[in-house]
Amino acid sequence: MDTSANTQKLREDILELKRQKNAIILAHNYVQGDVQDIADFVGDSLELSRKAAENHAENIVFCGVRFMGETAKLLSPRAHVLMPTQHAGCPMADMCPPHELRQFKEDHPDHFLIAYVNTTAETKALVDLCVTSGNAEKILRKIDTQRPILFLPDQNLGANLNQKLGLHMDLWNGCCRSHNRIATEAIELAKQHYPDAPVLVHLECRPEVVAMADAALSTAGILAYAKNSTQKSFIIGTESGILHRLKKENPDKDFHGLWPNVICPDMKKITLQGVHDALSGKGFEIQIPDELIAKAVAPIQRMLEHS
Repeated sequence: MDTSANTQKLREDILELKRQKNAIILAHNYVQGDVQDIADFVGDSLELSRKAAENHAENIVFCGVRFMGETAKLLSPRAHVLMPTQHAGCPMADMCPPHELRQFKEDHPDHFLIAYVNTTAETKALVDLCVTSGNAEKILRKIDTQRPILFLPDQNLGANLNQKLGLHMDLWNGCCRSHNRIATEAIELAKQHYPDAPVLVHLECRPEVVAMADAALSTAGILAYAKNSTQKSFIIGTESGILHRLKKENPDKDFHGLWPNVICPDMKKITLQGVHDALSGKGFEIQIPDELIAKAVAPIQRMLEHS
């Protein structure tokens, strides 16, 4: 059997297993295109978790990294949240170990703690509020607190928000390694090749890269910008997986990634075979104790209230 036939058979088996298990398949914008194509819904981490909560499926196959599966479990505690692999982690989430954050809280009891949603459930349980790259600006404009703020774990996102909003939040020493590697030279090179194309970068990029962009946005923001723009060519400064969806949704437009290619190795661990394994009981199920769920979901619920 050739490769294309094997892939088609795998897709058919996945769809049948999904029907048998009353499951929904959610895929992040950064996973491989063939995984996005088999999914019921493709989006960013919070969009996917909210979709899971709305769907009431017995089984949720979450095609993304582990903290995203945890967030889905927090919002859908009665569902079985299944991951195609247990080895897709997030280095940025791991840069804020809970024991270090507990120590910070002991040393700085007056601080108001705001966590990017890209954190583990255990870390979320220690903070006052969660935000996403898409809603952080809106929420920070609404917050009325006289307390000093610690923003964690992404210092790039925090620095970009500080600069745009005139804030002075203290920043945790963490970053997305993939976005942090994007250099100003890569933007300059892309502009030389496509001088008329607007530059769209993710808010997790370093401030000097954001300063060179026409717009710094979340993945959802990049998708909306491209869809609504009259421009026909775009330079995209985020993980390359999003190019699949951009091209699929805008077949009449051109999208140019950066060089070197921006890749999240953990997102690329999600495969069609892994999706099949998750549905057939060979994957990895997210397990979070009820007590931790109650604590960790609270800052997410506060975020949703502010949104």
